[in-house]
This record gives sequence, structure tokens and C-alpha cells, in this order.
Amino acid sequence: MTVENTAPSVLKTKPHFNILDGLRGIAALAVVIFHFMEWVFPDYNQNFIGHGFLAVDFFFCLSGFVIGYAYDNRMPQMGLKNFFALRLIRLHPLVVLGTVLGVAGFLLDPFSNAYTSYNTGRVLLLFMSSIMLIPMPAMEDRGFNLFGLNAPSWSLFWEYIANIIYAFILCRIKRSLLIIITISAAILLCYVSYRSGNLLGGWSGETFWDGGTRLAYSFSAGILIYRSNWIIKNNIGFIGLTVLLSLAFIMPGTSFNWLTELLVVLFYFPLIVSLGAGAALNPKMKNICVFSGNISYPLYMTHYAAIWIFGNYYTGFKPSMDKLPFIIIPGIFFLVAFAWLVMKFYDIPVRKYLKKKFVDS
Repeated sequence: MTVENTAPSVLKTKPHFNILDGLRGIAALAVVIFHFMEWVFPDYNQNFIGHGFLAVDFFFCLSGFVIGYAYDNRMPQMGLKNFFALRLIRLHPLVVLGTVLGVAGFLLDPFSNAYTSYNTGRVLLLFMSSIMLIPMPAMEDRGFNLFGLNAPSWSLFWEYIANIIYAFILCRIKRSLLIIITISAAILLCYVSYRSGNLLGGWSGETFWDGGTRLAYSFSAGILIYRSNWIIKNNIGFIGLTVLLSLAFIMPGTSFNWLTELLVVLFYFPLIVSLGAGAALNPKMKNICVFSGNISYPLYMTHYAAIWIFGNYYTGFKPSMDKLPFIIIPGIFFLVAFAWLVMKFYDIPVRKYLKKKFVDS
């Protein structure tokens, strides 16, 4: 772990778990690759990274752990105002940018004229609902995504809900009640997975509550890991844990996806978080972990406009399989580089300004 701020303030940044930060970046990269490949292989069982969407459940579990670690002992002194200000400043600038990129990609996509079916008022309504994280599954041509202009925002909507529930309830309850909540959410998650045949839901209007269930279990499990001190000391390291995490995304698809995905979310991801929190970091890997963690959220929130452009190109021109690596691989590198630029020249400066202006010292 490293300390970012040693100032004597209740609002100072606590030491980071560098390996967990690095794994967050690996999960974000898995989401990007998955979104490219789902255009090529609509049948997830044929997709080599067909379970990449489970990265969201890993995000939720990691978020619960980090929120508990960062705020459990500081909430009484910090107060609700500062807590919500800090969370909004951390999350919302990229919600806004992701929406701007989404509407730009929608209107300027050279491979699609879908925008001609939308008048200015409708586009503006979609834009404003996305900026304010108000679900609006109204774009039929985009599968009735909760946020058609930037689909990944669906998980941010639930992240905001989790932060509200944490501030008013979860930060105050005893561990015994948290265990009951986590077990109850696990039972509900079992039902959702069995009913749907997988844990893919949450992004669309039809599967709205599936997203809430995925969040409820993983977020509460993450907090429980922290409060129970289920941190497993080990020497697996960042590379080893990257391999272990990646196995969840590339495991073969079967008719028992509902069970295998469920087991990954219920047990495997919490184990990865516990191992990541306790893993010894090779100093040579520190910069990689920091870079990976820094770009994870910008990458997650800014990549989807490019994914739609690729998807419309792919469906319109049907490039051969031997050409796809020369399109997708450079595309991934471009999106990673773009995420770094966003982080350096937009996200960090904006957050620094907003924190100075709106958070009490």
C-alpha cells in the first residue's frame, strides 16, 4: 500500500491497496474486450471472453471493500455532506464526459444514420437523463439500454444507490446484521441467475432489478470482507492474481452458466478481493498497478461510443475474421491511451478543482 496524503485531516486519502487498484484496471480492460467481441460472437458461449461482463460484479465487490475501508471509521467526523460531495466528485465528471462522448458518437457515427429517427428534443431528453443518471430505456435500436448514449452508466446508477444506502444504513449497522443482508442478497442472486440462465442482466429496462440484485450481494460482500478482516496474506503477486481474475472471464460457456457464474460471483470474486488485499507487491510492478488503477474508471466510462461505431462498421461491412485483429487490437490500445489522456487532462484536474471548492477541509 502507498499513502497519497499524510495531511492531518479526517478527509485525507487513506493508503491504497495497489494490487486491488491494478486488478480494477484488468477488469475494465476485460469489459472493453468483451464489448468488442460480443459483436463478433453474439452467442456468449462461442466468445473466448464470454463472461467478461462479470467484471461488473467484481467492481461492485471491490467497491464495497474500498468504501468500507475508506469511510467506515470516518463517517461520524466527515458527515453526510462531505461524503456525498466526495463520491459525486469522484464519479460524476466521467459520467458527464461519457455521455458527451456517447451523444457525439451517436450523431457523428460514419457507419450509421440511426440518429435520423430521433428529433432534437428526444436526443436532448436522452442526454439530460444520462447526465443526471436517470434510467431511460427508450432506444429500441440499442436494446433498450437504461442509458442508451453510454451503456456502462447502468452500473454507475447502482453504484450511486449503494453509496446512498451505505451512508444512511450500512455504515451504521453491526456486522451480524450485515451478514444477514449479504446472505439474503445471495439467495436472491441465486434466484435471478437460475431464472435468467446467467448473470448478464441489469443493463436494460427489462432486466433493471437484476442489476440491483447483483449490486446488493457483491457490494455488501465487499464491506463484509473488510469488516471481518478476511485479508489473506500471500505471495501470489499482481501477475498471479491477474491470471486468476482473468480465468473468470474466459471460462468456457455451458448450459450451466447460471451456476458457474453464480459460483464465481458468490465465492471466487470475494476470494480474489481477499487475496488482492493481502498480496505482497513486487516493487517492479507498482507503477503498472498504479497506471492500471488510474485508467480503470476513465476506460470503463469512455469506451462505449467507440464500441457502437465498431459495431455498426462490423454489421455493415462484415470484415473477415483475419482482418479483425488489425482493427480490434489497435482499437483497444487507442482506448487505453485515450483513457490516460482523459485521466490526466480532464478527470484529475476537474476533481481537484471541485474538491477544493465544495469539500470542507
